[in-house]
Amino acid sequence: DRIVGGETPKTKAMRENPAIDYEREFSKLRELKRLILPLCAPGAEVHLTNDGNMAAFTAAVELAAGAEKDVSSDVRVNRKGELVRKATTEAGNRMVGIAYLCGENAVRVRSQLAGLDQMRRYAGAFWEEALYFGDRMTVPARVLPAEEVLEINSYEQLRELDSSSNNLQTGAVAAICKVFGVQADEITNIVVLKKGMTNRYFMFSVRGDQYIMRIPGEGTDRLINRRQEARVYEAIRGKGLCDDPIYISAETGYKITKYLPGVRVCDPESEGDLQSCMAKLREFHRMHLKVEHRFDLWGQIDFYESLWPDPRSMYRDYTETKAAVFRLKDWVDAQWKEDCLTHIDAVCDNFLFADALQLTDWEYAGMQDPHVDLAMFAVYSNFDRAKLDRLIDLYFEGQCPREARIKVYCYAAACGLLWSNWCEYKSSLGVEFGEYSLQQYRAAKDFSKLARKEIERL
Repeated sequence: DRIVGGETPKTKAMRENPAIDYEREFSKLRELKRLILPLCAPGAEVHLTNDGNMAAFTAAVELAAGAEKDVSSDVRVNRKGELVRKATTEAGNRMVGIAYLCGENAVRVRSQLAGLDQMRRYAGAFWEEALYFGDRMTVPARVLPAEEVLEINSYEQLRELDSSSNNLQTGAVAAICKVFGVQADEITNIVVLKKGMTNRYFMFSVRGDQYIMRIPGEGTDRLINRRQEARVYEAIRGKGLCDDPIYISAETGYKITKYLPGVRVCDPESEGDLQSCMAKLREFHRMHLKVEHRFDLWGQIDFYESLWPDPRSMYRDYTETKAAVFRLKDWVDAQWKEDCLTHIDAVCDNFLFADALQLTDWEYAGMQDPHVDLAMFAVYSNFDRAKLDRLIDLYFEGQCPREARIKVYCYAAACGLLWSNWCEYKSSLGVEFGEYSLQQYRAAKDFSKLARKEIERL
């Protein structure tokens, strides 16, 4: 990328020309890159090449008119405008935007996809492999100068680009503006957080303070009663169970809370964390809080099943598994209980270790036997019997009656089936939970067998 010398017929003729001070002029060439760059547009690049007249000209044109170079890209645009695989050591063209395949290209790629799908070595490959025929893609490149491409990675960047768009005035942004009395451009540092199982979250700043906003996820309007959730937050307000929401809407499900720096969730494999979480759960249950609505554990199993677009489960033995779980219901109903406000989703990820231990995400909470919360913690953490027994011992401080322990086994079976059915519904919406879904179904099977065996021994 520098001119350092060399003798060719052309340079020899220049050296021998008495009208030229060759050495002085050649010294200027050594600084050519530095001298040209200030004359270029912002963000431009200057590259020098010494590979022959036509090759040098073609390279200059490709650099000037081509897309931005990217060493991590595995393709480059050749002189024919084709996308070809690049050598490991050379820079490629940065690929941006959305591609649409139409006409003959679509037919070829569809056929190629079907063929590659039959080959085991492509099992983990990206779909773009179907674009290649030999070392080049079947689709032509559409090359754009780098300055005509603006990559958008955040809401704020999009807002700067298109501040007048009505599409950016979302309900969430409007809610933040109303709650804090600010304009949209005063909402800064917007960062999308990890998507939860039920909701989506993003962090933002207003006037130097950080907050978290919850936006309900796909299908939650059929799963969650937001008016009931709002009443739960009224019931626990000021009880030291969690930070009170700054804003919660019974209509939209939007919720805004203060961001807690340095927070971590419970580690279900940590004895110390389990002791702290069970003590917090016991403290909450002993408050004997009341609300008007009830979480019907057995009824919700049927309800989630009714939401499936296909009445058949993905599990072949679902009918037998459900029957085994529901055979426990009569025995559970006959046991002593003292219903109170129960969290229902008291899983390890909802216990937050901050300045004080908090229990968050109360959207499923309602009146129920509080021992259901133990079962919920266990099935989410994929606990086996030994680990569940340890959890029970911590909660009951070593004084758990045998019938109460078996009742928790029954609840573990019911909770496993509940969340398995919930996962099947979410799957119909295109939201997959992979191994978690299978773990819940397995819990329903394993704990129903264990509970039945222990009941028969009474």
